Amino acid sequence: MWATLFLRMMRGLIRDGALEITMPDGQIERIGDGSDPIRITLSDPDLPRRILFNPELAVGEAYMDETLTIAGDDLYGFIALGVRNFAVGHGEGLESRIAPLKRYVEQFNPVGRAQKNVAHHYDLSGRLYDLFLDEDKQYSCAYFTDPDLSLEAAQVAKKRHIARKLLIEPDMHVLDIGCGWGGLALTLAQEYGARVTGVTLSEEQHAVATERVRQAGLENRVKILLKDYRAVDQTFDRIVSVGMFEHVGVPHYREYFRHVHDKLSEDGVALIHTIGRAAPPGRTSPWITKYIFPGGYVPSMSECLKAVEKEDLWVTDVEVWRLHYAETLKHWHDRFMARIDEAREIYDDRFCRMWRFYLIASELTFRLHRQCVFQFQISRRQKAVPLSRDYLYRT
Repeated sequence: MWATLFLRMMRGLIRDGALEITMPDGQIERIGDGSDPIRITLSDPDLPRRILFNPELAVGEAYMDETLTIAGDDLYGFIALGVRNFAVGHGEGLESRIAPLKRYVEQFNPVGRAQKNVAHHYDLSGRLYDLFLDEDKQYSCAYFTDPDLSLEAAQVAKKRHIARKLLIEPDMHVLDIGCGWGGLALTLAQEYGARVTGVTLSEEQHAVATERVRQAGLENRVKILLKDYRAVDQTFDRIVSVGMFEHVGVPHYREYFRHVHDKLSEDGVALIHTIGRAAPPGRTSPWITKYIFPGGYVPSMSECLKAVEKEDLWVTDVEVWRLHYAETLKHWHDRFMARIDEAREIYDDRFCRMWRFYLIASELTFRLHRQCVFQFQISRRQKAVPLSRDYLYRT
């Protein structure tokens, strides 16, 4: 029964492209538009039932466990086929019926839970991130002002673009919410003369960032705190947050922007850089929630701005980056695969398959689905930033 229902569901979904499925009993089914198919083999008799109930979670786990194998290990082609045909961000199968009920629970991130969620991903071995990130350990979207830029150069371009939007001047005090391994904080101090307080909930990132500050001799200009941004009780000339808002959770959006308002000086400027969806509100893939980013969510622009407008803040600029993150993720994947033997020494084959699935699926949601990056420039005063955007592009 489950195999029949599974195949019926797949025939209804796969319209763009083709899929050839070898079922656990050896039966071969070809589905789709008749083009050259992606060929997969299911070896677990229970897999059709699990895919029927929760496709994204079951497929990701089956690839990790090698109970779903792909001819030629063409994971890129297989996920691309899925992204083109499935309602990514809304759910398929029976899982879609309960997704709205799960959304609030998954994204409720009070202080204690937020730290636990951060540790799940960011407290992985630092050696893992060294395999694929740039030298400055920027774990967020790079800015490819030229398609041929190296990853290192594109990450430098990202940091400098953000600094221009912040209108940084020497001795300004900057709060970096979710400072990662400290790369942006160091850049703002070294190149722009700012004083920076970075906060992170990751013990691994805190240790690395603190050591980087010490090695740079910038202890008098950069402080890295193992602290929730909600516990910071100072005001700042500038606030920046790169790649952290995705972990806030919709129930906390007004709380987040209320803290931005209260911690920003009267003439202050904030820059919030986040992955976003160029579509109505949705939900997080259950596979991503379980294995990669518990509590994470990619917001729509309407969800962000609805919260901002209720906290007495001006949105002074909105910029949308479309394919920059797809290119960043491609660099990360290629670097990871070039050193996958080292990754296996740190973890194991199953982890490596999980990480590859994560990097490719993420890239393809930017290429083929309505996912992008938002940069929101925010202030408390209407005239806190210039009236035209020319200042961003002056030498």
